[in-house]
Amino acid sequence: MFKDLGASAGPAGREVERAPRIAEPERGQVRIECSEDLLPASHPARLLWDVAGTLDLGPLSEGCEAVEGKAGRRMLSPRMLLTLWMYAVSQAVGSAREIERLTKDHSGFRWIVGDLKVSHHRLSRFRVSHREAFSQLVTDVLAVLMEKRLLTLELVGQDGTRTRAAATAPSFRTYGSLLECRAQAALHLKAVLAAAEDPEYTRAQHAARAAAARDYQQRVEAAIATVTELQKQKKPGDKLARASTTDAEARVMKMGDGGFRPALNVQYAVTGSELGGPRTVVGVQVTNVGSDMGSLMPMVEQIEQRTGKLPVALLADSGHAKNEDIAAVRRQGIDVIVPPAETAKSIETLKQDKGTDPDVLAWRERMDTEEAQKLYRARAGLAELNNAHQKTHHGIQQFLVRGIPKATCVVLLHVLTSNILQHAANLLA
Repeated sequence: MFKDLGASAGPAGREVERAPRIAEPERGQVRIECSEDLLPASHPARLLWDVAGTLDLGPLSEGCEAVEGKAGRRMLSPRMLLTLWMYAVSQAVGSAREIERLTKDHSGFRWIVGDLKVSHHRLSRFRVSHREAFSQLVTDVLAVLMEKRLLTLELVGQDGTRTRAAATAPSFRTYGSLLECRAQAALHLKAVLAAAEDPEYTRAQHAARAAAARDYQQRVEAAIATVTELQKQKKPGDKLARASTTDAEARVMKMGDGGFRPALNVQYAVTGSELGGPRTVVGVQVTNVGSDMGSLMPMVEQIEQRTGKLPVALLADSGHAKNEDIAAVRRQGIDVIVPPAETAKSIETLKQDKGTDPDVLAWRERMDTEEAQKLYRARAGLAELNNAHQKTHHGIQQFLVRGIPKATCVVLLHVLTSNILQHAANLLA
């Protein structure tokens, strides 16, 4: 609901609540290339548009100042913007500038916008400004699937995929180097502000230059705060901590090809049948921790929060085999199918150790059974398949946004798109 604070008071002095004025795309009486007949009925753009129309998109309109009975430019349709981004994800397009271009040249994108126009600035703001709303939409879709009994948690596979961050290796600096950057940033901002009357630039260009200078100054300060905190965790003799002036939350991680690059760790929990069929993402986390250790229990908590149920069996690779984490998950009544790390103690040694957690010992004995080993074979088809789709079908090989909150928005859009396309027919039934 949106309150018009400038409107007349209603009965008993209460404020009048008015609906936002939203510009919806028109595809009826517009130029022929954007007509309703432009796409076939089964086109992904139509499916995404239709499913989006069944969801509660109210939170995406929060903050709209243009309401019925009040002057002001109408707000661009949240349904259109959401569908535009989901369709872009399905086409492995992650650039707002590219989407803006495709709304003029590509039939699917043109159909979505209809007679409206959208700038890359508006698209960029929309993608990173609604993390909580995107997360709730993921939960809403899962709730519908649960209600229609199309989703079970008999088998849930969890895996992490390290994804390149929007930072380069040279942007990582030590504390001393960052102090030099701070001084240079301050001098640069001072010079930009001093040139505010330079006729060589327009007023808009002056504002853009000042904003860019302040942005860099803020990123340097964030890097200084990060490297200060990281240095406290170092032991004597360790290398000096470094942080990026591009993305202070990025960390250098070992990638799948064995190289080391700035990245974020994206963890997915995916459910489905070992025999095939739809794959549904029921949990997602974005962190800057290079290891998967300790990530099982937080994911279990998120799955329960989103679906109201706990997994029956949780499958993950040995990179997740942290004893305390596994014991905590088993105490929830979940069958943990995770092979022990190569460096783990033998069962005989654990039995002799009086301090061994009974749940850890039970897990190790469970993993020695043929049944557990058979169940584990389904892990790759669940978790690793989704990781591959993120990087190939949806084009998220490197984040184009900075920071964990914005990266989480990108990943949530991927999850929402994937789940909707997997179940579009049933969601619309």
